[in-house]
Amino acid sequence: MARKKATVRLEIKQVRSVSGRPEKQRRTLRALGLKKNQTSVVHDDTPAIRGMINQIPHMLSVREITE
Repeated sequence: MARKKATVRLEIKQVRSVSGRPEKQRRTLRALGLKKNQTSVVHDDTPAIRGMINQIPHMLSVREITE
């Protein structure tokens, strides 16, 4: 029986407010699916998602989830 490869997903939580932030950072948060402060979303670990996280690491908390 073939072994299933564990998929890595990321739980991304917004920990800082968008007040006073540049529009580019606000759009990045919206693209990640974050609408309000202290909300979280789960995404697959892809280069596109990692790139968005790297644009605004000061506003996010990221945790890896292995399934």
